[in-house]
Amino acid sequence: MASGRQLILSSSPLQILLFLNSWFSYVFFLAEGLMFIYKGILLPYPSENLVLDVVLLVLYAALESFRLYYASKGNLCERSLASGVSVLVLAPSAALAGYYMLLQTFVLRLELILNASMLCFYCLELLLGVVCIVTFSRSKVY
Repeated sequence: MASGRQLILSSSPLQILLFLNSWFSYVFFLAEGLMFIYKGILLPYPSENLVLDVVLLVLYAALESFRLYYASKGNLCERSLASGVSVLVLAPSAALAGYYMLLQTFVLRLELILNASMLCFYCLELLLGVVCIVTFSRSKVY
């Protein structure tokens, strides 16, 4: 006789990390936008590079919100496909964080610290995300 109880497979540590990362992302993109205003006014920033960096920042924000949404929904709904998509989108997000940390025309110390923190979030989310994908995939009974 079935007991009616279902095993919960979603990861609480991953969900907490995603929640913290969403708040950190808001602060991160606000700070980056303000730093671009600062750099555009006070530093001899070439206008083509400034436009490229701002466009990449907008793309980065959209990519990050997409990734966080699918990671959260994949974890809460125990869907390995949504979690897999979020892990795949993690690679371009990490590349953009690396770009803003190392390859901009002018990199401020605050940007270095914020992007290093973002990369730490990404490493932890990658680890927990892969564990969740494996757990969700193993639990499916066909």
